[in-house]
Amino acid sequence: MELIPVSQLGSAGEGRVYSLSESSKILAGIQTTKVKRFYPEARVHLYGTVEYEETDQKTIAARFPGRIERLFIDYDGIAVKKGDHLATIYSPDLLAAQTELLTATRFNNADAVRIARDKLRLWGFPETRIDDIVASGKTSDSLTIDAPASGIVTEKNVREGDYVMTGMPLFRINNPAQLWVVFNAYESDKPWLRFGQAITFEAEALPGKLFEDRVSFLSPELEMKTRTFTVRVNVDNPDGLLKPGMFVRGVVLATVAGAGRIIDPSLSGKWISPMHPEIVKDGPGQCDVCGMDLVRAEDLGYAAVAPTEAPPLVVPVSAVMNTGKRSVVYVEKPGEKEPTYEGREILLGPRADGYYVVEAGLKENESVVTEGSFAIDSALQIQARPSMMLPGEEETPLFKRFEVGEGVLPVIDRIVESYFGVQKALGGDDLETTKVSVKEMRDALAVVLPDLDTEASTTYIGLKTRLTESLDRVGEAADLASARVPFETVSIAVDELVRSFGTGRVAVFSAHCPMAFDNRGADWLQQDKEVFNPYMGVAMLKCGDVTEQLAGEVQVKSSEETGDTKP
Repeated sequence: MELIPVSQLGSAGEGRVYSLSESSKILAGIQTTKVKRFYPEARVHLYGTVEYEETDQKTIAARFPGRIERLFIDYDGIAVKKGDHLATIYSPDLLAAQTELLTATRFNNADAVRIARDKLRLWGFPETRIDDIVASGKTSDSLTIDAPASGIVTEKNVREGDYVMTGMPLFRINNPAQLWVVFNAYESDKPWLRFGQAITFEAEALPGKLFEDRVSFLSPELEMKTRTFTVRVNVDNPDGLLKPGMFVRGVVLATVAGAGRIIDPSLSGKWISPMHPEIVKDGPGQCDVCGMDLVRAEDLGYAAVAPTEAPPLVVPVSAVMNTGKRSVVYVEKPGEKEPTYEGREILLGPRADGYYVVEAGLKENESVVTEGSFAIDSALQIQARPSMMLPGEEETPLFKRFEVGEGVLPVIDRIVESYFGVQKALGGDDLETTKVSVKEMRDALAVVLPDLDTEASTTYIGLKTRLTESLDRVGEAADLASARVPFETVSIAVDELVRSFGTGRVAVFSAHCPMAFDNRGADWLQQDKEVFNPYMGVAMLKCGDVTEQLAGEVQVKSSEETGDTKP
């Protein structure tokens, strides 16, 4: 084949920069799209089965020793109504207990009568039957056991002639009008699922019939072998359409607001029962079913949608090249004579179908390559330039570091120091001090930063807006657990603030706890190297590790310097 000039392949600039002609761009199939702000929607598909509701099961056990004289229920699956006969038990102890009652009545011994009546009542004799025994003076050596509730007999553990001991389970009755639908969700689905979330599902045996309900339980643990967790829905089944054992398919639509929050307009500003998600009210109060205090929807991970809240930055999935450790996109540089693209590492949030939420590294309206990224990256590799797989020594930082005047850093120091106040108060399980520190941080944010250029000012205003919104949620929290959730978003924004502007005299360390938020893990900032965990509090104050020093003169010592040989 004929050789072609290298110039026709394009040219690599400094770092991860690559330029090529318009014709080469067309041949390489390079396409770009703008980085936008909107609320992406994740569609989570779930699969599961219908089961009887455990909390509505009735177990009928033997209350005294005896022999099964007659069974009215011959096999499992029989429907019964409350009061229907289940079995008759013969027992000499019955005869003795009734004789005790008659003897106590004859001698007019009130205490003995009361004790004898209580004994028969505990054995299952209704009051009317006890009164008949006293009135007639007749005793019986057998007792008929009746169904305590309507439902389906799902377990028959005895046969006629069996001898039973006290406490032995005889029957189990389940209510088919109240069922559970139990789904198995993958580990990657966890960011999109919330208690009280709306879910639509259909049964394989009932094509075209859609059921709608709310998530009533999310398992806090993963099944180790399958890496799945349980999502449960409590379903009313008055018509009996759903049958235990049916296979079902469910769909949850989650609108992503960023920072681990989900938008559900029907729950915005509402209060939900922590045990019964069908109980939703406009204000605080108690659950109509269990009497527990209602909790705010925002405390369960829902976003309070407001006109001032900025949607998250999102990019198409096709724009991101993942190496496992890094996420790289190619950004088109504006104002260049030829199409020029710069490789940039970004910090990704969760994935919502065809989009990623971008936590850091990109700005709105920047153009990212969605088709042809690998062509650019391959060309950089051929020319031995930094690329996705060969990052080299020159790394594109996630945050641009701004050069600022002397008057800026004291203000940043005050913001960071007030943040440390919130962090220490949460670590000490002190909600009141937390709210005081939140107010101090709000006051520090109110100070105007002097002498900032346009780009630095825009960055600071965006961070200030994010901090203000998150601090409001911390300050309004009713308990420590509710305050710690938005504190994570406060920490993310302060981390970006320090990386973008630095500090004057304040040392800042980044720390990570892998056990925070049900083992999801979370980061925070602190002023020294001794771990002080704001997410776990006093119970596990030292859980976590210092991972990086962001600012200040004190340096984190390496394992060789400290003699620490732990992995």
